[in-house]
Amino acid sequence: MSVRSEVQAVTDRIVERSKPLREPYLDRMRRAADQGPNRKALSCGNMAHVTAGCGAHDKDAISFTDAGNIGIITAYNDMLSAHKPYETYPELIRQTARAAGGAAQVAGGVPAMCDGVTQGKPGMELSLFSRDVIALAAGVGLSHNAYDAAMFLGICDKIVPGLVIAAATFSHIPSIFVPAGPMPSGLPNDEKAATRQRYAKGEIGRDELLKAEMASYHSPGTCTFYGTANTNQMLMEFMGLHLPGASFVNPDTDLREALTKAATERALQITAEGNEYTPVGEVLDERAYVNGMIGLHATGGSTNLILHLVAMARASGIAITWEDMSDLSAIIPSMAKVYPNGLADVNQFHAAGGLQYLIGQLLVEGLLHDDVRTIAGEGMHHYTKEPTLKEGEISWVDGPTESGNDMILRPASAPFQKTGGLTLLRGNLGTAVIKTSAVKPERRVIEAPARVFHDQESVKAAFQAGELDRDVIVVVRFQGPKANGMPELHSLTPPLGVLQDKGFKVALVTDGRMSGASGKVPAGIHLSPEAADGGPIAKIQDGDLIRLDGETGTLEVLADAFDQRPVATADLSANSYGIGRELFETFRNVVGPAAGGASALHAAD
Repeated sequence: MSVRSEVQAVTDRIVERSKPLREPYLDRMRRAADQGPNRKALSCGNMAHVTAGCGAHDKDAISFTDAGNIGIITAYNDMLSAHKPYETYPELIRQTARAAGGAAQVAGGVPAMCDGVTQGKPGMELSLFSRDVIALAAGVGLSHNAYDAAMFLGICDKIVPGLVIAAATFSHIPSIFVPAGPMPSGLPNDEKAATRQRYAKGEIGRDELLKAEMASYHSPGTCTFYGTANTNQMLMEFMGLHLPGASFVNPDTDLREALTKAATERALQITAEGNEYTPVGEVLDERAYVNGMIGLHATGGSTNLILHLVAMARASGIAITWEDMSDLSAIIPSMAKVYPNGLADVNQFHAAGGLQYLIGQLLVEGLLHDDVRTIAGEGMHHYTKEPTLKEGEISWVDGPTESGNDMILRPASAPFQKTGGLTLLRGNLGTAVIKTSAVKPERRVIEAPARVFHDQESVKAAFQAGELDRDVIVVVRFQGPKANGMPELHSLTPPLGVLQDKGFKVALVTDGRMSGASGKVPAGIHLSPEAADGGPIAKIQDGDLIRLDGETGTLEVLADAFDQRPVATADLSANSYGIGRELFETFRNVVGPAAGGASALHAAD
């Protein structure tokens, strides 16, 4: 079925807008591809260094044959539960490549921080910039110019976007992203959230809170709520960079291992030496990014991807905007309820039919481009199939055509709501976004007086003192990328949730981020331009009446002569040092606005 005209219209305008970027990008990709397998251009001395650490088989395969050599970029570390399984992947990939006649080498490692550890702490001010560092580090690994294909091992928040930026930059190299899967279900997410609120009220102590958190985050694998990490995995399927059905298979299972082996074999099949050469620059075209945005809306994914998609696309020579996302949101149905949008976790979502059911539904309704290149072959219909393992052999079979649980997953013709889970907010404060899929309809419109803060700790102190026990829109400014790296303000969710449960009308407005765990409190986030850039948020005063309307997409200060007010300033010197922040001064000085992807590498208006 052809794609609907509304989707095609957005795609067409992205294509037209991107021509000055995309055409030179594709030209560079073709010139690099015409040079043939990269290592043929290496001198004997260069090649000796490439293979010095290899065993005899790999030395011969890399030096004297046309067998593919895979460069592995890994984000493994022991801190992230999601990345712990990657410890054993390189050896599995090497063994599989050898059995297929090729070779594989770890080309480089990239940093991978856990936002769950740094929430509300100074380290969070490095989080967003770590995306660009990851792209740079991956680029260093691939710069050895000795690889016919690349496999990227990464899952969590800024890591996948950073790796995609690197992959797109090395556009002529076929690239496959390899997930590790979510941890098995632990303490239900709604119970965890309730425990956090009880702690915020002072009803329980730290010991009880810690027990609940550890029962939720309990083993290797991705956290099971639908935050940025799992949204990243969805995105890699919708954009054709995962093998079909790979995203949500649990770690340490036979199927998980078989999928990693199959990804290795596929990487060797799509090199320039074979008959299915699939450079990643052709996979990541305008239609792929539109499909990614559609997946984000249909699943109610993380607000962080609104930033990352813009930056990722720019690395692919493509210019997308929040306006594109907003127009797609108006026509894409919300088909999934996964925490924080519902009670289910990603394991339950996967069991109910998961991405294969959802993609199939969107294709049937003409709401997804099928005519795309993917690492699995031509066409998005490959991603309606799910992997199965029989007698140790993996194959793909038709995925479900009916939801296994309509409280978790619904057809596109009878969705949870007719529009997507993310909404663009515009008005005299600039441009922001709100995740409406997690907010009850009766709480999507808030009009209340402002209380202005310049940091999270001041908000928490005011909450503890009872100063926020009223209808209030909490404004937290000087949290943008130029001010302090745009940290997530997720630690504000429990106290604001307590106020909401008391019956007050509560919302948050900020030029910072609220993370993939944005929940039941309406939050206008990523406000651009930011306060440190002289944005209108710097003009708000305590008591100003603000209207946040997630239904009509407006965010306004209802005050006379608001535009004529002076811009407030803040002492930001404390953001410049401690816990490594000194090293990121250059990033803060050159970073682009949130609406342009908040990137220091590809700053866009």
